[in-house]
Formats: sequence, C-alpha cells, structure tokens
Amino acid sequence: MKNISPYALFSLLLFTALNSFGQTYRSAPLKINDLVHTRLDLHFDYTKCCVYGKAWLTLKPHFYSTDTLRLDAKGMDIENLSLVEQGKLIPLKFSYDSLTIQVHLNRLYRAKESYTVYIGYTAKPNQLKVANDAHGLYFINPTGSEKGKPTQIWTTGEPDYNSAWFPTIDEPNQKCTDEISLNVPDKYVTLSNGRLATQMKHPDGTRTDTWKMELPQAPYLFMIAVGDFQIVKDSWHGKPVDYYLEPQYAADAKAIFGYTPEAMTFFSKILGVDFPWNKYAQIRVRGFNGGMENTTATEFNEDGQSSPRELADLPYQSGNVHELFHQWFGDYVTCESWSNLPLNESFADLGEILWAERKYGQDVADEHIYQGTQGYLNNTSEWKENLIRFDYAKKQDMFDGVTYQKGGRILNMLRHYLGNAAFYKGLHIYLTEHTFGNADAQQLRLALEEASGLDLNWFFNQWFYGSGHPILDISYHWDAASHTESVCLKQTQEGNVFILPMAVDIYAGGKTQRYQIWMRDKADTLNFPAPVQPDLVNVDAEKTTIVKKTDHKTLSEFTFQYAHAPLYVDRCEAIAAAAASQTDYIAQHILIKALDDPYYGLRIKTMRALSMDNATLKTAVLPVLIRLAAKDTSNLARAEAIATLGKLKLPENKKLFEAALASSNSYSVQAAALDAIQLTDPKDAFTLAKKYEKGSKGKLRDAIIAIYCQSGGDAEWPYVYYNFANPASVLQYNFTGKFASLTGTVANPAFAQQGIEAIADLVIRLKKYDKLTRFIEILNQVKADRLKLNDTASAAFADQAISRMSTLARSTVHD
Repeated sequence: MKNISPYALFSLLLFTALNSFGQTYRSAPLKINDLVHTRLDLHFDYTKCCVYGKAWLTLKPHFYSTDTLRLDAKGMDIENLSLVEQGKLIPLKFSYDSLTIQVHLNRLYRAKESYTVYIGYTAKPNQLKVANDAHGLYFINPTGSEKGKPTQIWTTGEPDYNSAWFPTIDEPNQKCTDEISLNVPDKYVTLSNGRLATQMKHPDGTRTDTWKMELPQAPYLFMIAVGDFQIVKDSWHGKPVDYYLEPQYAADAKAIFGYTPEAMTFFSKILGVDFPWNKYAQIRVRGFNGGMENTTATEFNEDGQSSPRELADLPYQSGNVHELFHQWFGDYVTCESWSNLPLNESFADLGEILWAERKYGQDVADEHIYQGTQGYLNNTSEWKENLIRFDYAKKQDMFDGVTYQKGGRILNMLRHYLGNAAFYKGLHIYLTEHTFGNADAQQLRLALEEASGLDLNWFFNQWFYGSGHPILDISYHWDAASHTESVCLKQTQEGNVFILPMAVDIYAGGKTQRYQIWMRDKADTLNFPAPVQPDLVNVDAEKTTIVKKTDHKTLSEFTFQYAHAPLYVDRCEAIAAAAASQTDYIAQHILIKALDDPYYGLRIKTMRALSMDNATLKTAVLPVLIRLAAKDTSNLARAEAIATLGKLKLPENKKLFEAALASSNSYSVQAAALDAIQLTDPKDAFTLAKKYEKGSKGKLRDAIIAIYCQSGGDAEWPYVYYNFANPASVLQYNFTGKFASLTGTVANPAFAQQGIEAIADLVIRLKKYDKLTRFIEILNQVKADRLKLNDTASAAFADQAISRMSTLARSTVHD
C-alpha cells in the first residue's frame, strides 16, 4: 500500500464504517493542501460564452507532506498545467475527469513549503450540464441581440460553483488572498473583491482592470462583474461604499442603498468589530437569483433597481442588510463545512431582525420574526431536519427554511435568553478568535459560554443538533378559594421533550407581574398567586420561542390581550382568534379596534380577515374602511382598505377610488383603486388603464396588464407582450394564466404565435419542467381558443410548442 497519512487513513476508515451502516457522514473537507494566493488573468469570448484563463495558484501542505494536489475545475479544457519554478514552467503530470484535476507534483512537499502551479485553461460555463443553472459564471445578452437588455458578465459561487470559471480547491475551509485581472471592452465597468489596483487601456479598445484582495477569503466568495454600470460613491469611516447600478437607475442609488453606512455603523458597534474590509460595494445585475455576499462586493438581482415611488411601497428592506451582516458572519469568519452553514446564513437572517428592530421599530422586527417562524412551522417537511446537519444528501439541501428562518429565530431566542450584553460579547469573542478563519457551531457555543458564564450544551443539543420544535397545549384554571391561577402546559409533539425557559405575565388587579419559568417535562402545571382572578395569563410573554401552540383563552381574555399585552404577536393572536369567531360581538369588538392598530401590518391583517357577509360587522367597519382608504398614512394599508371596499362593489365608493388613483404617488394605492373600479365599471377601468399605462411600474403595471388581458385586444398586445416576454420581467411566472387568455383571443395570429412561443420559452428558460403538465394544459386551452377563431396555424404552433417543451423536459431528465 502506498504511504498514507494517519489522519487520512482514519478518515477513510470512518467513512467506510459509517457508510457500511447506511449512514452518510458529511465531514469537514480534508485539508491536504492549503491555498495561499490565487492570481487570475481572464479574457472573455462573448460569442462563444467562454473564458480564456490563466491561473497561478500558490499552495502549501496543510500539515502532512504530500506530492499530490487535487483541484476542482468543472467542464474546462486544460491546456497547460505546470509548476512555476524560478520563472520557468515545468510541466506536471495530471489526470482530469471534467470535475477534478489530480496533479502529480514534482516531489514531496513538506508543511510550510509553498509551491506555485500555473494552469492555462478555457472555461465553458454555458456548456455545463448542471442542476438549477449553477454555471458559476453567466453571460447576459452577450452579443447584444436582445433589445433593451444590457450585456453583462457576473458570477456567483456558493456553494461550489466558482470552480466553473477558475481552478481552485472549492471548499469553505480554504482561504487565500487573490489578484484578478479582467480584460474587457473599454466601455464596460468591472467589479471584483478588494481594491482596483490598476487600469490599463489598450490600442484595440480593450482595458485590463486588476483587482487585488489582500485579506484572505474562501473561494466561493470570489466574484467578478462586467457591464455598463454607473458607480455612485458613498463612504463609511473613510472606506469606499459604492453602488453599481444600470445608468438609468443611478439617480436613485441613495434611495435604494443609502442606509448602508448607517447599518455598517450599527453592526460594527454591537459586535465590537468594525467592518473588517477595505471597501463595500453593492451591485444589481440581470438574471441573478436573490443576493450573494461576496467579500467586499455583494450582488443582487435587478428587482431592487427601484424608483422612489416604488420604494415608498416597501415597508422596509431586509435583503441588503442580510448580505451586509454576512461580511462578518460568512466572510470574516466562515463555516468550516456546509454542515455548519447556519453559522453563515442563520446569522445573516438574525441580522435582518436586528436591523429591523433598530431602524424600523419593535413591531416591524416582531412581524418579520413571526412571518419567518410561521413559514417554517407551515412547512412540515422541514420539521425533521437538524439545524446543524452532517447527513444531508447534497450541499444545496442545506439552503432551506431551517438554516435561514428557523436558524435566525433560534439565534434570536438565544439572544433573549442571554441578554444583549452577553450575547454580543460572545459574538465578539467568536469573531476575534476566528478572524479570517473558519469555525463550527461548538466554537460559537464556547464563545457564548465564555461571555456569559452559563452552560449552553442543553440549548445547542436541543436547537442546533436536534430537530423539530415544541407543540404546546396551554390551559388555565382559577381557584378562588386559594387565590391561585394554575397554568397547565403539555408538550404534545412526538420525540424529545424541549427545555423551555419562558416568561409568564400575570395581569390581575390592574397590575402585571412577570415570572421566569422553566418547563423541563412533557407536562407541567404552574401555580401563581393572585389577589383576584387574572384578566390574562400570557405564556411566553416575550414571544421569542419557536413553538406551535394551542392556547385555550376565551375571547374576553383575547380582548384584554389585544388592549394590554404590548407585542405584535400578542395583538396578532387576538386578531386571529377574533377572525375565527366573527359572529361573536366580542370578536367584532377586537376586529373593529384592530382596524386602527398603531402598526400598519396589523391593520392590513385585520382587513384581510374581515368577513363582510356579516351585516352587523359590515355596518360597523364600513366608515372605518372608508376613512383608511382615504387617509391611512401607510400606502400598503391604504391600498388594502381600497381593495377591501372594492370587493363590496358599491357604486358610491367609485369617487373615492378615482380620487386615490388621481392623487396618490403610490403604485400600490393606484393599483388597488384601478382594480376596485374594474369590479364595478370595467369599461371605465379600461379607459383609465390606457391613461395611466405610460410610466407605470410595480403593482399599477400589474393591474393594467390584468385589465388588458381581460378586456384588451391587438392594440394592447405590444404592452402586455413586452412585459411578459421581457426576460427581466418579474411578472412572467405568476402572470401566465392571464397572458394565455389574451393570447387565445387576440385577432392577429402573429400575436397569438408570439404569445405561444413566450409561454413555451418561459418553461424552457426557467426549467419549470416540474410544472410541465400545467403549462401543457395552458397551451391546449390557447389552442382551443384559436380554433374557435378558425386560426389553425396558431393551433398547430401550440402543438409544436408543446412538443418542444416535452422533448427538452425528457432530455433534461435523462441528463
């Protein structure tokens, strides 16, 4: 047997043993070699969608001596692989299977002995046959053939996609500095990690930009972007804070990103670690999915390129701060393996909560927490998953609601349990002890224990290394003789009992008494003294526990809870209880009161819950709704009031809707008004849609398109078709049914065939083959509609589109 290091032998034996029992153990990636520095020189072929690359990788053995090197390189042509020694290239033997390169070094290298390999290669990301379009590098409209769409190049690397455009050890526990030279047409702007060190123009109209990242980062965080962007400059403590947008949106850059320096200050202060990088850039690119926290250079999709009118309809922005918090959690300190991904993503989710609380207030933060909790609780398939998982099937499985929503709320529970001072001190210890390095969840636990002096094994075992959540049944009993309120708590979930530290508030005799309790058993009865029967017992009074509960309160108790318990969830629970019993006058009292809740989110929730079939309730709420529709200070709540009134189809409200459409600066309010007019006077709504079509965006554009799809024809087709077929459109997938209706009824067969092709292209481009049956039904309905118009050519075209979708779906499954 060839010599093998003891740790490699142990890992092999462990892997074999676990898998012999049918288990999959996802260990941290073995570190045979460490990346030290990466230098790249890249040229781009916009016609072939290829990258012609040169890579110089400096490495050293991690601990044990080695004469081999394994590199990740997906779908490349490897033209040269050599050792760089005294300025000369010495060819090395290697094997390549289109995914990994196995390199035989020229000799045995010992720890601390560095070496550099040179790789000349061609990357062909568009030719990769991968799931979820995970090509790593993307050419957007590379030849400029798509009118109205910019030409761009951008990358996204998480979890291991960057090895589609440069060879590397594509693992999160590798970190290195880098230098990237981008050779691009001189008309384009570039962005990468770190600082722009040099720019050199060439006589052929090209330019070489060299970016240097002088602090170590993980390979998946490397990024490049190339395109026609305008840079709007800002700063934080003398460090550049730059916003990259398409030129037409640059004037709104401060409205879109302007709170970034304030958020950097906030996060730096609570963590006791100043923003650690030399700059922070944010860029919006076409066709990107979500956001990506590349070190010093975060990418977002184009949806956030919004005008001030559109931004006015956004209650708050969380995605940007999610990626910003990653600059500490994920970039500065990185999870050592994808099993520990929550150390990146759960913290970023927590960052959203902390910023919402700081910037927008407790109700906004609590609503954000509540919605994320409900998202997790309503997805029962995620209940079985631990937060830290060593048995995932594939890396991408870790990017789910457990890692994000549940994980962020677990950290928020921990924050409330420890208190802000101890929690933030623990995070400071964690960050400073693992600076520019990697960590796992146990190291987070140790840092928080060092800060607080408390044992946290129970919490981590339960919430990090365990699955599920408590399902809690709560009931109450008052004993007048002993002046004792008994609270019966029962955990009804299968499996382990959860240890639950909670606050219980007793409201009695005009006073509130808080008790801190621990529930440690499957069932527990808590007894509290009270001078009189309590008006309310509020279990989990801080509303931070991840729990699915049945709370046996009366409507009278919920009325008191709405009026006196202070938190968003307290009022939300009362509104939900009232909504379930709207014929009861007590429930009606709660709903009427909640229409004037100080928080717009709960006003909206109440309006959506109203049953206007109840004559008594309808009479009581109608004047309130009219007032809210005319004067609510929240655009979203005002729009909801208009929508609620619109459903009543009362002609006397039309003037109110017309006034809102004419005077409001909110697309949401205008859209709701136009929709409401459509319900009572479709002809007038169509005329108004024509009036407001030009320059419409957001929900107003959606409302106009809906009207055109229902009542329009050939004259309206270009507007509808552009907004549907435009690849940058956010309407496409959710608007297909309405668009198909118009496609089936337009007079011009050429328009019908445009629509059929756009629907088929949507399925193919987005690879929505799991919805293929539904799309075939849609196109068959279009075919039937065309046949009613004796348009046999378009009917045949629909058959061809169905055949094309089906063929590509089969080939994708086969691949």
